[in-house]
Amino acid sequence: MDDEPLSEWAKRRDERIGRLRAVPLVSGDVPKASHLNPDSPCAIQRWNGYTWEPHGTAANLAEAQRLLYPRDERPPTAPAPEPQPLRAGRGRHRKPRPGE
Repeated sequence: MDDEPLSEWAKRRDERIGRLRAVPLVSGDVPKASHLNPDSPCAIQRWNGYTWEPHGTAANLAEAQRLLYPRDERPPTAPAPEPQPLRAGRGRHRKPRPGE
């Protein structure tokens, strides 16, 4: 049996510390998936390395997603490359022009 060294497992576990997740606060016999109840309030939980602990609340799924996935406000460092127009020429994928 190939066991993973404890140091590698601990490193993987520590990388996850601080992650957040949203859990919908619904009661009864309804589905608990947040995308099925987007208007229900959500509990925000934080992983501490051993268990999920309460971290905060959100009024709905949209607010929870803004907390979990904040937008990066910095401008891009390099401009996006410009699209290249089709070049003249004959390749296997091009149809011959009339008169050629």
